[in-house]
Amino acid sequence: MSADLKTATKIVVPGETGRRRLTYPWILLIIAAGLLAVAALRALTGAEDLTSTGQFGAALSAAVPIGLAGLGGLWSERAGVVNIGLEGMMMLGSFAAGWIGWQHGPWAAALAGIIGGALGGLIHALATVTFGVDHIVSGVAVNILALGATQYLATLWFGQEGSAAMKAGGNDKQSPPMPDMPTFTIPGLSDWLHSIAGHHWFLISDLAGILGAAVTNVSWLTLLTVALFIGTFYVLWRSSFGLRLRSCGEAPISAESLGVNVYSYKYAAVVISGALAGLGGAFLSIGVHFYQDGQTGGRGYIGLATMIFGNWRPGGVAMGAGLFGFMDAMQLRSGGPTVHALLLGLAALLAVIALLRLRAAKRTQAALSATAAAALLLWYFLADTVPLELVEASPYIATLLVLALFSQRLRPPKANGRPYRRGQGT
Repeated sequence: MSADLKTATKIVVPGETGRRRLTYPWILLIIAAGLLAVAALRALTGAEDLTSTGQFGAALSAAVPIGLAGLGGLWSERAGVVNIGLEGMMMLGSFAAGWIGWQHGPWAAALAGIIGGALGGLIHALATVTFGVDHIVSGVAVNILALGATQYLATLWFGQEGSAAMKAGGNDKQSPPMPDMPTFTIPGLSDWLHSIAGHHWFLISDLAGILGAAVTNVSWLTLLTVALFIGTFYVLWRSSFGLRLRSCGEAPISAESLGVNVYSYKYAAVVISGALAGLGGAFLSIGVHFYQDGQTGGRGYIGLATMIFGNWRPGGVAMGAGLFGFMDAMQLRSGGPTVHALLLGLAALLAVIALLRLRAAKRTQAALSATAAAALLLWYFLADTVPLELVEASPYIATLLVLALFSQRLRPPKANGRPYRRGQGT
């Protein structure tokens, strides 16, 4: 049956085998070109924090919850269930982590976050798979339900006058603090890379600063996230379970005709989706040592954007999470000067896009890109800073720009979001 299913999957996904994919040499070349561009931007603008270990360490921490939310969305949508309830599932995970964490420590908090997010995923699966509720409506309902539930339970469990939680430092907006999550550092290598980064040599110091972030004060949950990305690739693209799950998102009727229990696979995918988003929410609570109202800050929605940017593949989700994490960390750590430096980088990127569009005979798009590049270049030379409001909005602006630039190459699962009823193909 596995061989038949592989054949059927190839038949119902005609665009996937014929699409041109990036090979590993091309990926390495793109990464090298990006590193060279960032190093040149740092050297030209003098924004030394652009490639510092602190900047990339903060970017790595900011990318983890976004990446976990995006990975959760990937699991759900590969099985054909649209999941915009990721934000609510992250809320449930962060609340559960704060509730358990102050009593039993950060590892128990991480597990509680996974369970809390999985509960949200189960609610979404029940509504969409069993009762056939519109996926968007169900996702919005999960977000609203999670917001109301966490606010109510925070008041009930953390804000009661004279309760143990309030005596331990909690209130109706946040949980009592929890212990630190252990981190790891490679002492000799970390110090050596930090020393090289401090010399500000072109490219060499930039590379040292980036690599230093990977070996200095790294949370164990960050390593777990890396393992989850690798595991997701192998499970979904290298196992019969993953093949069956993806067939539910491409052609559920064909999968059913080959003996696949589509309902079971959709349930499994959406619950795993919620668990991953819940772990992302738990990471936020563990990182600041407590749950706080409004802690997710829209990261579930940005995670959804990384999934779309990544074309529903783990590697693309990881790159998107890294980009959005970098922007998030930049506005928190560096503020105006680094955002001002990025105006020059964005102008150069738009100029390259204009040339590519002109080469493809898309003159209108080329003209718009060239005009935007000229405007940003003029802004960079005429102003020394950027408004604070723009600095704070930079992660969300990056989200819109990325989706606008890469929307034409996207190919979502064919049956994603479509209603499915057992036996409808007979």
